[in-house]
Amino acid sequence: MLVMVGRGLCTGLCKPRYGKRGGRLGLWPYLCAVMVCAAVLALLFVDLIESWVTSVSMNAVAEPHAGIIPQQSVPPTRPEEFLLMPSPLVCQRAKPYLITMVTSAPANQRARKAIRDTWGGEVEVRGLRVMTLFMVGVVSDPGLAKLLIEEARERGDLIQGRFLDSYSNLTLKTLSMLGWARRFCPHAHFMAKVDDDVLFNPSALLHFLNKSRNPYEQGDLYLGRVHLHVAPDRDPDSKHYLPAGAYPNSVFPDYCSGTAYVLSRSALLKISLAASASPLSTPLPPEDVFVGLCARAAGVLPSHCPLFSGGPGVPYGRCCYQAMVSIHHITPKEMLHFWAEVHSSPPCSWLSVRASLGMCKVRAMLGSAVGLEQGL
Repeated sequence: MLVMVGRGLCTGLCKPRYGKRGGRLGLWPYLCAVMVCAAVLALLFVDLIESWVTSVSMNAVAEPHAGIIPQQSVPPTRPEEFLLMPSPLVCQRAKPYLITMVTSAPANQRARKAIRDTWGGEVEVRGLRVMTLFMVGVVSDPGLAKLLIEEARERGDLIQGRFLDSYSNLTLKTLSMLGWARRFCPHAHFMAKVDDDVLFNPSALLHFLNKSRNPYEQGDLYLGRVHLHVAPDRDPDSKHYLPAGAYPNSVFPDYCSGTAYVLSRSALLKISLAASASPLSTPLPPEDVFVGLCARAAGVLPSHCPLFSGGPGVPYGRCCYQAMVSIHHITPKEMLHFWAEVHSSPPCSWLSVRASLGMCKVRAMLGSAVGLEQGL
């Protein structure tokens, strides 16, 4: 398809031009052909270009933590710190290679059901064990609290920390999530943190990890869509407000979008320890910023992966969604529909994936640009 498009562009745009005396501009077709080929190649490899540009823009200097953090130095997490949780032996029995912790609002039962009926229902991917659990907080509604108890008893995949579940307490939810995974899932090689409105693709993630690094290497990995040079929000009316007293610097360290990111076991231990040792400001910083701050303090640098969303919305494309690790802003109905459609047909060819991924990225960037212009 791309070859036909390129040929059409060359035919329409690169046809010979003639001057006043009928002289042919001989260089024009060649220059035009080069530009069309460059555009097609850029479309096919737009994700690699994005990854390179982001890597170049990232701050490559970290503040290393003093020494290697031994596992026994991590403060213990006790079962009584959680109101609801599966058996403390759930990870020892399942032995997951990848554990996915989904941060969910207590009232989002439909979102949790959609995840269980799609990607969260998978227990083995590419020959590796995976497990999905949900992290919630305390609710003030007695009726909803009772429903959560029933859901936890029936499904066995709910963890409830001792904090009020609210937007301003997302950082506390993340701290609770890190503490639980650190204590009760010590043998998982990787932990993924995912929001409940994200279409996650464990197969694409494990393919990326296997392709890019030794999956059994226990180095530091903090992987996701990296946000660069983000300034604190100083608007008191904003839900992201962070006064100078809580964070005086003009920009945050580079950090991964909180919609979905992945930590290796060693990175989880270091970030969790740094988080436990960090004094919590009032108000709390956004949870993904807080994780980024703790990662920087622990000497763990974020790694950008263009297959994670977290910025502009990614329009649907079957082959594109087969390749993406995470897609943000997905409703429960869309999750069921997209997952079924993506997995109802054979895997897309390499060229189809590259073309569809490129078109998704370009459409997302154009949509973001239009949205910014309309907001001005």
